[in-house]
Amino acid sequence: MASLIRTLYKCSRNSLRSSYRTISNTANHQQTTSIDQKSSTNDDIPITLESNPFEKKKEKCILCKLDIVPDYKNVRLLSQFQSSYTGRIYGRHITGLCKAKQERVEREILKAQNCGFMPVYHKNPNYLRDPKLFDPDHPFRPHKY
Repeated sequence: MASLIRTLYKCSRNSLRSSYRTISNTANHQQTTSIDQKSSTNDDIPITLESNPFEKKKEKCILCKLDIVPDYKNVRLLSQFQSSYTGRIYGRHITGLCKAKQERVEREILKAQNCGFMPVYHKNPNYLRDPKLFDPDHPFRPHKY
């Protein structure tokens, strides 16, 4: 390339500018083609990913994981979602259930209470020693207050 530039200095200024541009473009093109020939694989091609690597995995609620459908006749299961002191139904942020299962549990608890299978104001003492599905003192999604 240096020898080409020396020969171009002998030409006039106007022709020097135009010819230098064409020579530099052809020299750059020759360099890029020789580089492309050296590397047979092109490492600069973007990789296509099938899934988002930063996406959080959806955690299923305990009833969805175990494929349990709440029923008003299953009083032992339903009593897990009821406070032992007040008989109040725990909210979603405490139980960790999905919206559909939480609504279903609430409906089934009310149905069981109306049928007389479950007490309304307290938890059945027979079920007080059952293993806990969740800890009401440490909710899944803490309340902001």
